[in-house]
Amino acid sequence: MMSRPMLLVFLLLILIITSQFEWKQQLVSDIEASPSITRKQQQISKREEAVKEKIILSQEKNIQKLNELVRSLRKQLLLCRGNSNETANDAVSSLTENAIELERQRILVD
Repeated sequence: MMSRPMLLVFLLLILIITSQFEWKQQLVSDIEASPSITRKQQQISKREEAVKEKIILSQEKNIQKLNELVRSLRKQLLLCRGNSNETANDAVSSLTENAIELERQRILVD
């Protein structure tokens, strides 16, 4: 029969070997699980990128609309300025005509 220390060493070796075998199985399952996790992470990141691109495109469209509105408002402002200048010029010319007419009438009355 084996001596007691030899039996303890033998049991210790069996314990070490079996525990390493279990660790290796856990490592293999973790390694097999990690590609699926990285795939999921890649899919999530792709979705996030797609959402970001959609947001950017939407913002660009909004910026284009705002630029068009600014151009339109500038045109309207120029038209208003032009009309106010024409109105002022018309008022000045009608005042001048009225003054000339009054002056003629005054001359005729005198």
